[in-house]
Amino acid sequence: MEDDPTTRRRRSSALHTADRWPITPFNRLFAPIYLLAVLALLYRHVTNLLVPATSSPSSFTTTLALLVADLVLAFMWATTQVFRMNPIRRREAVENLNDVVAEEGELPGVDVFICTADPYKEPPLGVVNTALSVMAYDYPRDRLAVYVSDDGGSALTLFAFVEAAKFAARWLPFCERNRVVERNPAVYFGSNRGHPVDGEVEEIKTMYESMKHKVEHVVEAGKVDDQFIDGPKEQEAFGKWSDKFTKHNHPTFIQVLKDVDGHVMPNLIYVSREKSSTSQHHFKAGALNVLLRVSATMTNQPIVLTLDCDMYSNDPATPRRAMCYLCDPKLGPENSAFVQFPQKYHGINENDIYAGEFQRLFQAMPMGADGLCGPHHVGTGCFFRRRAFFGSPSSPVAPEIPEVGPDHVVGGSVRSGSVLELAHRVAECGYENQTSWGSKIGYRYGSLVEDYYTGYRLHCEGWKSVFCCPQRPAFLGDAPISLADMLNQQKRWDIGLLEVAFSRFSTLTYGVRSSAGFLMGFGYCQNAFWPSWSIPVIVYSFLPQLALLNGLHIFPKATEPWFWLYPFLFLGAYAQDMLDFLLVGGTFQRWWNEQRIWTVRGLSCFLFGGFDFVLKSLGVSTKGFSLTSKVVDEEQRQRYEKGMFEFGVSSPIFLPMAMAALINLVSFGFGLGRVLTGGWWNVEGLVLQIVLSGFGVLNSVPIYEAMVVRRDPGKFPARGSFAAVVVSVVLCSLASVMFSF
Repeated sequence: MEDDPTTRRRRSSALHTADRWPITPFNRLFAPIYLLAVLALLYRHVTNLLVPATSSPSSFTTTLALLVADLVLAFMWATTQVFRMNPIRRREAVENLNDVVAEEGELPGVDVFICTADPYKEPPLGVVNTALSVMAYDYPRDRLAVYVSDDGGSALTLFAFVEAAKFAARWLPFCERNRVVERNPAVYFGSNRGHPVDGEVEEIKTMYESMKHKVEHVVEAGKVDDQFIDGPKEQEAFGKWSDKFTKHNHPTFIQVLKDVDGHVMPNLIYVSREKSSTSQHHFKAGALNVLLRVSATMTNQPIVLTLDCDMYSNDPATPRRAMCYLCDPKLGPENSAFVQFPQKYHGINENDIYAGEFQRLFQAMPMGADGLCGPHHVGTGCFFRRRAFFGSPSSPVAPEIPEVGPDHVVGGSVRSGSVLELAHRVAECGYENQTSWGSKIGYRYGSLVEDYYTGYRLHCEGWKSVFCCPQRPAFLGDAPISLADMLNQQKRWDIGLLEVAFSRFSTLTYGVRSSAGFLMGFGYCQNAFWPSWSIPVIVYSFLPQLALLNGLHIFPKATEPWFWLYPFLFLGAYAQDMLDFLLVGGTFQRWWNEQRIWTVRGLSCFLFGGFDFVLKSLGVSTKGFSLTSKVVDEEQRQRYEKGMFEFGVSSPIFLPMAMAALINLVSFGFGLGRVLTGGWWNVEGLVLQIVLSGFGVLNSVPIYEAMVVRRDPGKFPARGSFAAVVVSVVLCSLASVMFSF
């Protein structure tokens, strides 16, 4: 294992090394300098507010708006510094694992949880490929169990996994004998990497294509035909489905799926918990808690891996990498809760136009948090210690029955009647009533972002975590390729984050006083208050531009000393952000697209997520939880590969960004016109506003193309463009009236 030349060795053990970024001293030096500049800016705003004699109502309102926007920016900047003070990059020494864990049988067992909910938005074949990729891990098979939670209660998904169990009997031994790295069969057979062509490969490929054809046919037909049911056991299983079953109303169904030929395979268990329209089911958090209980009664392995249904394994050595931390005595196993791998995605276009990689969220911030209590939990690719779900390291919380606790020893086979009976009982929709599930035990309820909230609560209880980011991505998933899908997905995140921010476990009040420590609690505010970015983004996307159109300057003149404070703050923040991005493997073009998308989010999902949260808090019904579709339109995919923004549908979420694009364009043209007619001396008080408008125009180029140039189905809808023009004209008229006072 070679050392990364950009890092410096800090500490190590037999199983891993931890290195500190060499840029850390610079970050620590730059932070107080930048803080002084921020305080100077806030001082200027406050002093301007306190001089009413020279202020008109419009200038007072403008200054107040700028003060609020800059206070939010200052707060979010401060939370970011937490992750820049002590970032760590770790490397595992997998080759030493067997020296520490003497025998293969001593490796901790792993229960894998995969959640799906809709066979039409999350195609069963993709879920099957994810399950097959983890079943084929380079890990003792008798210490692996894969649980698939089907919240849709669909016979189509069960059929897919019945077929997968048959295929796995050939696929797993093949991968092991040939040291296959890509153990997702769709990826293996779809890649052009010179796989050996022989009779066995062709035979297995034919088996896979046959399975694929059957699964896709069944999904398209919407039912499992008798011709695809093989034998009385399958007939009995599918005979339990009724036409009266719906996604929201169905009984518990648990099916143990194993190879019928007697091959040694990991346990593969299909779980569909009981659902009732009259009972709370708590979305994904509820499904995961059911899996925690069901798995405890059937296998109860000490380690739990949670995966999204589209996040397949890309490295068969991943569980061994995780064990380099979970089995390391120097990390203190007694308070080590989880190992988090970053989310990585395949199929992202060259310049990542939607910033789908989330380099800052999934790499830079976790490395920074690793120098404190450890990274946040981000929903998938996380190896948990089961014990962590049952109270703090020093104060365990006992479940209502010992059979679902972490210390339970399973006494029978997963197929035994008593085990299955108990598993069905703990999956009933009323089981959690009058228990601690969701409050003190398991995944925590109360937020749509159950991953962030649960990881946060574990850290507050005193647990630690570790960030593992190997060179080869451990997992690869699907990222949205439609702008509407991306924004709606993140709007859902924003609602969940605000639910945490304004709960009794708020990061700003509870988190900073918890066992996680002040810095870690304050760092959690960076995500919890994510939607607040919409305030400065909206202010700086509209206010300076509208003032410019009315010939009013709201920033210092170019000849005033205060003028240089603004370029320093802007360039300093952007340069440091770009440096963070480049150091974790990003490119300049991808960084540019990420900062553009940050503005787009501020004018769309952050804003609408905040509105929906307020309405939800007031008891006003809003659109419920919705899945992000994993079905890809080929024409849409081609446009995405060309780097074209996908609008296509008419949605209110596009209106503010279109308005900002139009107003910035008009104000920039107005400012340039004044420069050309009167020279720079005629606009010295408007220089910063002209530059800011130009920056807005540069960021809005894809929107102009979609509104004016493009004719493909992904263009900006004509109705949306017309609405944006009308509302922009109204806003400019209102601004003209306001600035006249």
